[in-house]
Amino acid sequence: MSLEARGLAYGYPGRVVGRGVDLSLAAAEVVALLGPNGGGKTTLLRTLLGLLAPLAGKVTLGGRALAQWPLRERATRLAYVPQAAESYFDFSVLETVGMGRSAHRGIFAGPGRRDHERARASLERLGIAHLAERPIHGVSGGERQLALIARALATEAPHLLMDEPTANLDFGNQALILGEIARLKATGAAVVFSTHHPDHALRIADRVVMLKAGAVMAAGPTASIVTSANLTALYGRPIEVAEAIAADGSRRRTCIAQERPAA
Repeated sequence: MSLEARGLAYGYPGRVVGRGVDLSLAAAEVVALLGPNGGGKTTLLRTLLGLLAPLAGKVTLGGRALAQWPLRERATRLAYVPQAAESYFDFSVLETVGMGRSAHRGIFAGPGRRDHERARASLERLGIAHLAERPIHGVSGGERQLALIARALATEAPHLLMDEPTANLDFGNQALILGEIARLKATGAAVVFSTHHPDHALRIADRVVMLKAGAVMAAGPTASIVTSANLTALYGRPIEVAEAIAADGSRRRTCIAQERPAA
């Protein structure tokens, strides 16, 4: 089942944020959204989720218009990881993660054994099971971000849309999340994530979409899109894509930003 956008214009009533977007997300695929602040990445993700209605064009899931899916069915197929935000309620970390199971239950049904098992398994998977009983507003920003990712994992949805999933995370936990995304792909899940780190796209993305001022500047396979020329044009600063050699002899492409602005 594929999530697709065709000829998509997105934004808010009276304000177009982006237009002319064609994007598809198939099973066992990872797509990265790259672009500067204000490029429209978050608004695009919210439109792909159905939280915002398209201003033009269409979004389909399995060939069916997204708006035609009942909300509960849609929620079992699309999971969202927003940028970390404060909680105004005194939920525990475990309760927050357990909310990812709500679409699998009846409207008035409480969580069952399967729901508790999936929530705890998601916490353990991300190494934060020890935080289960802590209030969500009483943990660090990075720990809260891990909890939001655990909540998305608990949904068992085949499509995950992640808005800067490594934001607020230290280097080690960034590597953890990138590894989890790679493992999700191996299970057949489809993931689209936004990031300010081209290196993250180079590491795990099959395809990249570069957004600048709401328009698609470039899109395609990661190796051919994440280039020095494209990154320099995207961010307005000279960026070199170089090859690094690890201690074990393996090679990996990495990005190096220059201090001087692009001409």
